[in-house]
Amino acid sequence: MPKYEYKDTGIEWLGEIPKHWNFDRVKDVSRLRDEKISIHSEELNYLELEDIEQGTGKILNYRNTIEVASAVMKFKKGDVLFSKLRPYLEKYNYAEIDGLCTGEILAIEPKRIYGKFLNYFVGSPNFIKQCNVLAYGTKMPRVNWNKQISTFNIPLPPFHEQKAIAAYLDKACDRIDKIIAIKQKQLEKIEGYLGRKIDEIFLKGIKDFPKKDSRKDFIGQIPSHYKVHKLKHITKQITDGTHSTPNYLDRPTTDSVPFLRVTDVQTNNIELKNVKYIDLAEHIELIKRCKPEKGDLLLSKNGTIGITKIVNWDWDFSIFVSLALIKPDRQIDVEYLNYYFKSDIMAYQLHHGSKQITVTNLHLDKIREFYIVTPPIKEQKQIVEKIKFLEHKVNSTKKNIESQITTLRAYRKSLIHECVTGKKPVWEGEIEKVE
Repeated sequence: MPKYEYKDTGIEWLGEIPKHWNFDRVKDVSRLRDEKISIHSEELNYLELEDIEQGTGKILNYRNTIEVASAVMKFKKGDVLFSKLRPYLEKYNYAEIDGLCTGEILAIEPKRIYGKFLNYFVGSPNFIKQCNVLAYGTKMPRVNWNKQISTFNIPLPPFHEQKAIAAYLDKACDRIDKIIAIKQKQLEKIEGYLGRKIDEIFLKGIKDFPKKDSRKDFIGQIPSHYKVHKLKHITKQITDGTHSTPNYLDRPTTDSVPFLRVTDVQTNNIELKNVKYIDLAEHIELIKRCKPEKGDLLLSKNGTIGITKIVNWDWDFSIFVSLALIKPDRQIDVEYLNYYFKSDIMAYQLHHGSKQITVTNLHLDKIREFYIVTPPIKEQKQIVEKIKFLEHKVNSTKKNIESQITTLRAYRKSLIHECVTGKKPVWEGEIEKVE
């Protein structure tokens, strides 16, 4: 196979390209299709940014324009679509139909360039990086067509090579995407497996015990020596945080105390630099009613419900009404209870037994009535260790698969970059080698 000889473009972010290639500005080989219309139609041909998959250029969904209040932009089959908003999200697409899109999407009409080659170029890592460098605006960074994108230089192989490169990338990227999809399904299956096994452990116990009817349809059979308690009967207290917004301090002081809300307990570790703080005197008043202590369990009861966090730290804090405070008694291990809240048995109770109902608020009365399968405390601890071991194995497998997906995505980007800049020679014969 013949090799390319290279020349320096003198453009830092573009680098070297094959000697027989040319390069030009984007605006000299394409034009912006700046056609705005107002329309309300049931036809499914309209795209918002979220309808384009990040990093792959695939369309996830078409929608209608019935409820679109603002004017929309036209695009034609064969145009290259690119998001000028948050270019780091890598939203681009080669249009397969005539359609409409939000004004945050640029519709670029190829003129002296093969459309699919242009599509892969605007999706290449260096193009995206250059857009990110030049984007303006802090919270909603955008890149401009006239002053930025249109002035970018683009490599121009002979037209037949552009088509060969695009065809090669079509097949290669499709193959990579299919492998990634398989890996993602594996992750979903692993998540489902962990959930099923945890429920099985709660209902079966540490070994095959004789069974009895729990008298609760959503629980079913349990070991004969297990009990089913209402949560209020195995806890010393179930309450929630203050119902009034406290006086937050501008910054923490030596006399201030962290004040936790739902958003603060959704990660593995609480980031104290991100939490709100209140004055010590106010904290002392709040803990007269609700005093969180090490060994307690916090439960989110407003907004995103059902998230739990074991209080495994020694520093003082207060909580908002969005969090419930559960103080287990000697009959229940806090780690067991924490895992129990992650089970399908509890999910059923959290959502009134129907996955179709969206619950955004939990009342304390409801929380107190939750049914908990309760083995002897020694077995609870053994169940916790069994779940931890299973969780470790599952998480290890997940990390391995996630690492493979990350590698595949990086390879996809690298392959596009190498092909559109000529670092990887692509001849017509190469296309057939992709399986």
